[in-house]
Amino acid sequence: MESGSTPQTVLATMSTYLFALAPLAAAALWGGLYVVSKWGFDTVPPLTLAFLRVVVGATALLTVVRLTYPRRRFSRRDLAGFVALGGAVAASLATQFLGTALTTASQGSLITVLTPIFTIVLGVTILDERLSKRLLVGVLLATGGTIVVLTGQYDPSELAGAATTGILMLLLASATWALYTVWGKPLIDRYSALETATYSCVAAVPMLAVLVPLEVAVTDASLRSIEPTPELLVAILYLGLLGTAAAWYLWYKGMEYVDASVISAFFFAQPIVGALFGATLLGESLGSRFVLGGAIMAAGVYLVSTTRAAS
Repeated sequence: MESGSTPQTVLATMSTYLFALAPLAAAALWGGLYVVSKWGFDTVPPLTLAFLRVVVGATALLTVVRLTYPRRRFSRRDLAGFVALGGAVAASLATQFLGTALTTASQGSLITVLTPIFTIVLGVTILDERLSKRLLVGVLLATGGTIVVLTGQYDPSELAGAATTGILMLLLASATWALYTVWGKPLIDRYSALETATYSCVAAVPMLAVLVPLEVAVTDASLRSIEPTPELLVAILYLGLLGTAAAWYLWYKGMEYVDASVISAFFFAQPIVGALFGATLLGESLGSRFVLGGAIMAAGVYLVSTTRAAS
């Protein structure tokens, strides 16, 4: 133990690092969405599925907040902030699900790597976060490692033949999730990660609800034809409880301790975990580049996760 250190300061430092790893757990939960999508995305229209996801997530989060936090009286500025967050995350989910429906898994995975880049750019420009050399090197390593893994799993040339609308939707999904991450920082600092995730999720519910009848009218989809099979119910519960309630809270929890630019690198774990789930549960091949790319990505995430201590 260093001179002048106390057990309290050591525990505080350890808890900081542990909570900084919360976004990694969130990315791991999102990685499971690839497998779950096999059960839900093909039977429920994309915007309807996004709506069901936030309804389940908002219900779970609001229940926890009501049991653990006092009633709040928000200023108009904070109310507007939660509504803005709800709009950003509703737009992210809607464009993500629509983009996924219009493209392939490989195209979606390859475009996913842009989300941390968007987050870093917005964190530096909007929040005045400092882009240190260690952070920059770590993000570049994580980006490169993830691309190595994805190009080993998928054919990058497929991007050339992708529907332009689908690609634009996925790009918007990445950009709006970056906005959700960055805009949440001031509210997290004034309240908490749990409350910010909760009220932004609640705000997104009516925004996505409006899109459901529009989707039915435009696509001629019939909600009555959706059969509530056990697989579909599991998919919706996973999306709502784990992919939304737990993951959004964990993502914001890391921002109580580190900058948005720092937690952005943990997003790279999502396609890695997705590939692992696909291999173990769906019998898919990992590809020869998985180990190499995963190691490079892990080295980059390590550099980013220790940036706070090094700065």
